[in-house]
Amino acid sequence: MKQKTENGAMSLGVLLMGIIVCAGIFGWVYETLFYLYNDGQIVKRGSCFGPWIDIYCLGGLLMYFMCRKLTKSPWLVAVLCGAICGALEYAAGFILDRVNKGHWGWDYSTEKLNFGNINGYICFRSVLTFALSGLLLFYVILPWLAWLQKKLGEKAFSRIVVTLGIIILIDIAYNDIAAYMFGMPGAAKIYRDLGWF
Repeated sequence: MKQKTENGAMSLGVLLMGIIVCAGIFGWVYETLFYLYNDGQIVKRGSCFGPWIDIYCLGGLLMYFMCRKLTKSPWLVAVLCGAICGALEYAAGFILDRVNKGHWGWDYSTEKLNFGNINGYICFRSVLTFALSGLLLFYVILPWLAWLQKKLGEKAFSRIVVTLGIIILIDIAYNDIAAYMFGMPGAAKIYRDLGWF
């Protein structure tokens, strides 16, 4: 099934893999830069081995499915993306806090620029970042993916995007499911033991 993009058509699977790759890497870059500002040092962010963060992959997919028919209204896309991903982040923080007994990977109450902090799970800065990320996804990244597909050719583009997407999904599955369920060493533990986390 082909999805219409600004510059042509792309299969839904390839499009979704492209979103996973771009959103996951964007999240890692954003958090690395923010925590460099916040802590004054580079800190490994996320639970994966690679330079991507799983919750941003999921957030990018949610943004796409919830807002793809609303792109004629950028302000509505921004508001919905902020609300959708803010709710996702709050839910993830709440659940991880309960499962991990007070350790959920972030705590906005201890960070700079934390106006509107709610229980340490979300703050205005994070919701604003998600809103702007939605605009970036729909009006920059998706057209860029369509342009890149046209430039590289559909086959080459699909192979690259799907391969990267599969690598990211395997990393997420290992660290968020297998390592947790079977007590195997996850990226966070390995990087923490190395002093990188």
